[in-house]
Amino acid sequence: MEIREENQGDSITLFISGEIDGTNVDEFEEQVNGAAEKTQGLSLDLSDLEYVSSAGLRVFLTLQKKVKQMGNEVVLRNVNEEVMEIFSVTGFVKLLNIEV
Repeated sequence: MEIREENQGDSITLFISGEIDGTNVDEFEEQVNGAAEKTQGLSLDLSDLEYVSSAGLRVFLTLQKKVKQMGNEVVLRNVNEEVMEIFSVTGFVKLLNIEV
């Protein structure tokens, strides 16, 4: 997994590529939470994300809740077919803010 951060004024976009699984989920959680704490608008570009495990799904859900409690928003963008299938099968499409 690789995460590249791009600042755009008062918002941040994280470009996430590779796979999120048990081997790197702690790093993923640390980076997305760190970005969420320093911006009002957080976007996650998932166009190059190939796979997300249940541990990764938990991070997406807790991030969404945390950001909402802060009065901010996180948007998932450019979700590819494979990852969208995982979000659909698990019911996460109803829980996450996914921009189509």
